[in-house]
Amino acid sequence: MMDTARHDDRNWLVVHHLSLVKSMAQRLARRLPRQVELTDLISVGVLGLIDAAGRYQPATGVPFDAFARQRIRGAMLDALRDLDWAPRSLRKLRRSLDTAITQLRHQLQREPTEDEIAAALALTPDEYAGLLDQLRGLDVCALRPLDGSDAHGTPILELCLDPDDGPEAQLERRELTRHLAEAIATLPARERQILALYYEEELTLAEIGAVIGVGESRVCQLRALAIARLRASMRDRLQALTARERA
Repeated sequence: MMDTARHDDRNWLVVHHLSLVKSMAQRLARRLPRQVELTDLISVGVLGLIDAAGRYQPATGVPFDAFARQRIRGAMLDALRDLDWAPRSLRKLRRSLDTAITQLRHQLQREPTEDEIAAALALTPDEYAGLLDQLRGLDVCALRPLDGSDAHGTPILELCLDPDDGPEAQLERRELTRHLAEAIATLPARERQILALYYEEELTLAEIGAVIGVGESRVCQLRALAIARLRASMRDRLQALTARERA
């Protein structure tokens, strides 16, 4: 009887939260290229919802809506990475940006400014802004919240590394999370604020723009830059850690 009741509870949770899957898929699809089908996002989101319903423990006191959101979002982002929908040329552009930031950080011993990054890439300000705009879709899957929070109640974020990032991408998640927290702390204040509003508060780009006083496109560019800084910083940190482990 207990198993039957649990099964019925799970089915009830799934049926009554299908609209949550659809709304999350629609919101994510607005930030993706047209070739990514909304129905595909909804399908994998439903699988995430079913997984959430099966794992949910009411005794924890966490509302099911909040618990399910992380599972649904995670399922969608995992599916997007598996699709590898981004053209190789776009990934090459991102690697160029990551490399420029890494080299400048080593040279300057600080976070480079946008003007310095653009100069290193031999780009005009308009070309540099265009590069960040191109990367907006590629970075949709770059960060995601993990289950739980830190000692201060702040949601823990995970950086989703590309499979071709090398052996450092295979390090334990706990180690990755610690290094990511340290990397986020080094970001310029406005970029940290944008990441917090986007990934923790789940505000739209337009809403974030209203909060910090810039346009939606500028928020998009700064978010892409923040993620590029994090990727470069994490690659440095993880390569150093891998080298120490091999020594």
